[in-house]
Amino acid sequence: MKQTEEEIIHIKQAVAEMWQLVESQIHKSHQALLKYDTMVAHEVQSREKSVDSYELYIDRACENFIALFNPVAIDLRFVLSLMKINNNVERLGDFADGIAHYVITRQQPPFSDELLKALKLEQMFREVETMFALCKRALTTEDTAVAAEVFGHDHLVDEIHANAIPVLAAYCREHPEYTEECFALFGAIRRIERMGDRCNNIAEDIIFYVDAKEIRHTGK
Repeated sequence: MKQTEEEIIHIKQAVAEMWQLVESQIHKSHQALLKYDTMVAHEVQSREKSVDSYELYIDRACENFIALFNPVAIDLRFVLSLMKINNNVERLGDFADGIAHYVITRQQPPFSDELLKALKLEQMFREVETMFALCKRALTTEDTAVAAEVFGHDHLVDEIHANAIPVLAAYCREHPEYTEECFALFGAIRRIERMGDRCNNIAEDIIFYVDAKEIRHTGK
């Protein structure tokens, strides 16, 4: 086996470990928000530094790969795409940490199940988790058709996010004492939407890596 192939395997292994950690962070932030579970939220925050460490490690490995092997063609696309993917995965971890912080610092009692159902937060989180799983499978199998599935899920996440504004506005009119808390909750919802955007970015980078097609800003 060539040294370049060995190094690529090594980088992919580190990426797989990071993705497993971030996948757990997303799931736990989901659980923390919908169940108002501060213990789980603290778990998310305690692992944030590990996500950051993985990002730095993978970035250095990619930089060293470029410096040592001067890659071309698909190897170059792989390492360039992976550096961007790595950043997006780390940002997903940041958003999970932000949601955990919201749960921990929340002052008011949990919102009613009726409001959370109207906001479709459970569905929104499930869509994001599906998107991240699709990205993981697409990168592992180098399957751009799987990566393209992400875009449809992102449209749904955007719709749920947009619908949250009138739902929260109506709730504030009925319960003005919760206005400030509704603003804080919308900040958490915004983070879920940004998770979807980052998965979208990852799917675009996978398509660039595999097919050498640049689809950013093209409307897919």
